[in-house]
Amino acid sequence: MHTRLAPLAALATSALFLAACSSGTTESPTSSSDTTGATAMAAQQCLPVPGDTIMVLEDDMMLQNSDNVIPAVNAETANDQAVLDALNTVSAVLDTPTLIQLNKAVDIDRQTSAEVAAQFVADEGLSAPSEGSGSLVVGAANFSENITVAEIYAAVLRDAGYDATVRTIGNRETYMPALTSGEVDVVPEYAATAAEFINRSLNGADADAVASGDIAETKAALDGFSDFGVVFGEPSDAQDQNAFAVTTAFSEQYGVTSLSELAENCAGIALGGPPECPERTFCQIGLEDVYGIEVTDFSSLDAGGPLTKTALRQGEIAVGLVFSSDGELGA
Repeated sequence: MHTRLAPLAALATSALFLAACSSGTTESPTSSSDTTGATAMAAQQCLPVPGDTIMVLEDDMMLQNSDNVIPAVNAETANDQAVLDALNTVSAVLDTPTLIQLNKAVDIDRQTSAEVAAQFVADEGLSAPSEGSGSLVVGAANFSENITVAEIYAAVLRDAGYDATVRTIGNRETYMPALTSGEVDVVPEYAATAAEFINRSLNGADADAVASGDIAETKAALDGFSDFGVVFGEPSDAQDQNAFAVTTAFSEQYGVTSLSELAENCAGIALGGPPECPERTFCQIGLEDVYGIEVTDFSSLDAGGPLTKTALRQGEIAVGLVFSSDGELGA
């Protein structure tokens, strides 16, 4: 379903014109030394550009909350500093590009999470900085990325001397009670989502939000929930959150690598995403209100799934909502 806000036929005509104008020059719209030309390009309608590879535009004004991967530890288990030391060792080397490659290895190359985790630990030369003992259960949500990180946690905990096993539990509503009760000792969490889950659990469904795009602020909010029974380790730089992608060809043609540049260089774009996107703060509303991006056409597709990514590659939409750690971004 499309929510069309501008005549697409006119845009198609403009596309042919713009493509013709773009060919034969290697200069990006923003690199032009002609001020008049730069102004004209800034006002252009940036029509979709098909291509095989897609890339995420930098969220440089922090529209999205800071869903950095972070170890969540049962409060009693966290009294053993060697556990946190081992988990923080993982956080120190895990960033979004690395997470994308781990997801690619599992979701596209069809290796198991345990295989990918073992290879990652070996490649990074990860070892625990201090020693411990006893049995630990690392819980995981029921999707491959979380299971892979749980396997990495378990591998480093074994290096520290623990008898660590991984158990896939399910969703947050299931694994968080298991974590607070001590049924499991450790879970890979996502900082902002965990903060709001705990916030609503302690303060009610209408509690004011505590998470933000600033991971330091979000971590401080997590640390303030000391009565919840969970201690959080150091956040990694790896994020799994909403992101907006374009084809690499689109990025090169219009000279955009960030959402601010998209707003600056494009007078309007065709957006694709889940049906609720036009009504969500972290989707179309955020693009318009935070960045000033003009969405001239919306295609109702899916949330970072095959419909959105196919529409991007085939040039049906210019910008699509994806997830920042999607393995296809590393393909």
